[in-house]
Amino acid sequence: MDSNPDQNPIRGHARWSAEPGWLNTASHGLPPDVAYEAMTLAQESWRLGRTDMDEFHAAGERARATFGRLVGAPAETIMASGTTSALLAPFAAGLPVGGRVVVPEVEFTSNLFPWLVQQARGVEVVTVPVSKLVESIDERTTAVAFSLVQSADGTIAPEADIVAAARAYGARVYVDGTQACGWLPVDVTRYDLFVVSAYKWLMTPRGAAYGYVDPDLTERTLAHAANWYAGAPDGDPYYGPPLRLAAGARRFDTSPAWFCQVGAAPALEVVERIGVEHIRAHDVGLANRFLTGLGLPSGDSAIVAIEQSDAQARLSAAGIRFSARAGRTRLAFHVYNTEAEVDDAIRALTA
Repeated sequence: MDSNPDQNPIRGHARWSAEPGWLNTASHGLPPDVAYEAMTLAQESWRLGRTDMDEFHAAGERARATFGRLVGAPAETIMASGTTSALLAPFAAGLPVGGRVVVPEVEFTSNLFPWLVQQARGVEVVTVPVSKLVESIDERTTAVAFSLVQSADGTIAPEADIVAAARAYGARVYVDGTQACGWLPVDVTRYDLFVVSAYKWLMTPRGAAYGYVDPDLTERTLAHAANWYAGAPDGDPYYGPPLRLAAGARRFDTSPAWFCQVGAAPALEVVERIGVEHIRAHDVGLANRFLTGLGLPSGDSAIVAIEQSDAQARLSAAGIRFSARAGRTRLAFHVYNTEAEVDDAIRALTA
């Protein structure tokens, strides 16, 4: 990428080998070299028959603890799985018959289908615009579920107002942080549940997902996907009864994709080392440079969506990688991106 360190001082904390033009982290992030190398070494050990299961487990626990530090929660409140929908499922199944959950209407389906499928057993699911979430929470509401940052266009939800409204009526707060965690600082202890697919802004391999569970919710929720890896860590996990689940959020773990955890641990540590506040300043700064260059108002998100009829053809011709979502062209700016890449995208759209 750009060889001038002044273009991106954040890159002094880690190295990436990406080709210029990847402005699509909202689809998936790019691994820091240290994560790619760790995963490659683990696969080589597997190929040669030198696999050490304890090392895989240790990598997973490193990742769990680091994720907890990034979101302000102790490791015993962190669960791990492969996808956000798998993490959400037992909590959706735990909604009472006759319960009412409020969800944004243009919500990514991994944080929508787990709730909608519960309608078959009598749970009411109400979908409203993000801007109407607060006023839609009332005494009938059991829970509110929303993405902290909307996938389609990068809109940051008014989470303080949503949380206040939910608490006023005793409703649970379930948050998907997939498009936020890694560039937007969060304190997950404000919520009952917070889940993240880490392969985007946290730059892990796909197949690593983490979540925070409030201890009270942990005790009140049945671990529907109970498995050997969710067992108590001080007992034999392999054979026979009785049921012996971990005491904390780990009871909601699913058996990990080992190589993903090997790559996840160093990737998460890179984010921690740089600092999420520094990443936000860098990412949002690049996003606003892009918007200003197009004559558009600046914003507060690392994700932008533009409505320009020929944008996709122009960006593709210039070698810029992006995504198309909800009828608009979506670009996302992260730690490995430089001002030079932003300027290339601006020129492609304005020349």
